[in-house]
Amino acid sequence: MFKVQTPETELELEHYFQFRWQMLRKPWNYPEGSEKDEYEQVSSHRMVVDSNGDIIAVGRLHFNTPEEAQVRHIAVHPDYQGKGLGKLIVSALESIARNQGAERMVTNSRETSTDFFLSCGFEVVGEATTELGQLKREQMCKKLTDLNALLLHPKWCRELQKTWYETIPISEQMGIKLFQYTGKTLETRASLNKNINLHGTMFAGSIFSLATLTGWGMIFLMLKQRELSGEIVLGDADIHYHKPVTSQPRGVCNVESVKGKFEPLMRGKKTPFTLTVELHDGQNPVAEFKGVYWVLPPKAKDKE
Repeated sequence: MFKVQTPETELELEHYFQFRWQMLRKPWNYPEGSEKDEYEQVSSHRMVVDSNGDIIAVGRLHFNTPEEAQVRHIAVHPDYQGKGLGKLIVSALESIARNQGAERMVTNSRETSTDFFLSCGFEVVGEATTELGQLKREQMCKKLTDLNALLLHPKWCRELQKTWYETIPISEQMGIKLFQYTGKTLETRASLNKNINLHGTMFAGSIFSLATLTGWGMIFLMLKQRELSGEIVLGDADIHYHKPVTSQPRGVCNVESVKGKFEPLMRGKKTPFTLTVELHDGQNPVAEFKGVYWVLPPKAKDKE
């Protein structure tokens, strides 16, 4: 299980910068300390940790102007590349930029990273100065609008949102929306104002509903990716609440947490899937949902 965290303690920051140096500076024979610059104290830092608490990805955001936020120092451990963690970091940094009113994000991408940033919605706008005297870079920009949050397969995402609203009308009343889908990670959000209790926090039942739909949505998109169809139903679930939700309810499901096989469905048999959904209040983890879903083949209920 992967989690996005903010390095806060002295030890966490030490490990954070050590990882950045190892990934981005050590290969070029630059000494420790070269990974830092004058913006560290005014930047927002994020890291992805595994189930053991080890850092496996990092990234940083700072503001050049109130309208422009710059992404720098994105790095993912080689053993974890290709799992969507880079996009997970960029997404976390983009959320910060949007929440603070930025109109655009910029980055000076290495040539080897250009395709990655293109997949995150950035566009090449020119050449940037070389780094470390030898790394050619391209200046890239992403304008931040309500319509360009990171969505892979937007047609599937629109179909999923429509399915929720048409088959589960309460989801629209709760303000539950698909926020982003990277192919590896699905994030949903809900309106706090539409789910607030007398204590000024989100109803526990609403948190459970957000988690359930997030897991349901991940399986829906995985079926689409394999050109399969079926009826998705929740079989069992367990949720642990750690903290109340007081600002921005978010549900996050990583494809790495999904366990199950599609082969039985291809043979006309029902098949189970287990997964985990992390619930956040902004960037802070507040609950963990573990669900068991069953996918029934089309018209399976009519055959029983």
